[in-house]
Amino acid sequence: MDSRTIAARLPGAARRPLRPVVALLLFPLLGGCTAAAYYWQGVRGQLDLLERARPIPAVLAVTEDPGLKRKLERVLAIRDYASRELALPDNPSYRSYTDLGRRFVLWNVFATPDLSLEPRQWCFPVAGCVNYRGYFEEAAARAEASQLGATGDDVYVGGVPAYSTLGYFNDPMLSSVIRYPDTEVARLIFHELAHQVAYAKDDTVFNESFAVTVEEEGVARWLAAQNDPALTAQFHTSQRYRDGFHTLVDRVRDQLVALYAGPASVEEKRAAKLAAFAAMRVAYDAMKKEWGGFAAYDGWFAQGPNNANLAAVGLYSQKVPEFHALLAADGGDLRRFYAHVKTLAGMSKGERDSALAAATANRTAGTIPARMPDALPSG
Repeated sequence: MDSRTIAARLPGAARRPLRPVVALLLFPLLGGCTAAAYYWQGVRGQLDLLERARPIPAVLAVTEDPGLKRKLERVLAIRDYASRELALPDNPSYRSYTDLGRRFVLWNVFATPDLSLEPRQWCFPVAGCVNYRGYFEEAAARAEASQLGATGDDVYVGGVPAYSTLGYFNDPMLSSVIRYPDTEVARLIFHELAHQVAYAKDDTVFNESFAVTVEEEGVARWLAAQNDPALTAQFHTSQRYRDGFHTLVDRVRDQLVALYAGPASVEEKRAAKLAAFAAMRVAYDAMKKEWGGFAAYDGWFAQGPNNANLAAVGLYSQKVPEFHALLAADGGDLRRFYAHVKTLAGMSKGERDSALAAATANRTAGTIPARMPDALPSG
């Protein structure tokens, strides 16, 4: 019996025996590892989420908060839709609820060299290599960022409202997202469940771009099924903000990629980098005025902007157009799309990137077949 089966079968306080079981499962990963303290904080953080999780129906039966009740009912409806209509895994994930008592569940630390947008990588057992380090305590994340910054890196600490354990555990819905607008809750559930469908080791951009594609397609279909003008208006407003922000980020990223690859001296590149980020702040302030003062991205700008938070945004969106092209090639059939993404995940990174680029090229040329060829390399 594996640890996620144990987690599913032990409700409420009865989950306390999970602590020694998971510790036994994970301690072999720590043996001889100089980063044992880092791994152990991750184990403790994950155990805390599981031990405090309660089935949503049980919470609904006792809560006296009408707002929380309405949101949890909506979560269950969205969760059912995800498996029924989007072919996402049908399991206990996001059918329980954990009250964290804090704004974020964890904090990710990103770092890049001074004159590069290529994020640093860290490698871990099971998950492979990723472009960030996650901490369940903000102070620990900021201490890590401080150490990286002292070496000359650009650093960024991003609060994370939710994450996926890739199906190893039954991930609960968290209080860090429950008060979000319904469209954002739907985005999150679809995104995190997508990580349980396919995962490519050592390729953060592939994994996150796939999940964002599922999230975007899922929300579009869910909204159409709701036939609720207020929800649709809510979505279009948030999407306008999101698109404006990403357009700005993409423009500055392209500018800096050209700058860093160019012939200018190090001093000239650093001066141009500072000028680009100063201009980015001015552009953001102008956008906020157009948005009526909407300030959701203030926290992102408060830490920079710098190479690291530009790179962090790119990890989530860089290959989204390619995945949308692949979905179109599959005629919008999500099950077929998932099968092809699983095949891609089994390839080498070079083969994956080439296959996704080909899908985009075919779509641009108007030559996309009704579905991807069955001869797609298996890797």
